[in-house]
Amino acid sequence: MRLQHVSIPIPRDDAEQARAFYGGLLGLEERDVLPNLEPGRFVWFRLGGDVELHLLLLDTVGAEEGHFCLAVEAGLDELRARLESAGVATREGTEIVGRPRFTCCDPSGNLVELAQIPAPMIIPSR
Repeated sequence: MRLQHVSIPIPRDDAEQARAFYGGLLGLEERDVLPNLEPGRFVWFRLGGDVELHLLLLDTVGAEEGHFCLAVEAGLDELRARLESAGVATREGTEIVGRPRFTCCDPSGNLVELAQIPAPMIIPSR
């Protein structure tokens, strides 16, 4: 099994702010919504390979406590500096050895973890 996409709800009025945050500040590539889905209800971004972030544009959004993590291969400090210079507040999380990271919130208040995670090691099964 592997992760293919994460879907998070955001208020419909936050779509352009979300595009500026995920596309502009984080540098994700926006992609077309698949046929048969109503494009006015979603904003989709590519995260690498076929992994995607789906923003669900809703009229009302309830408070959530979950988060998702975007892994970067390098440049975590530069990414943090770019976010902070754009006025996005960042904060440290509990330290995980070998995994530098920080969190921030997107324009709709969703918690986003950004971490520098080495490429996965494939351990052969026995």
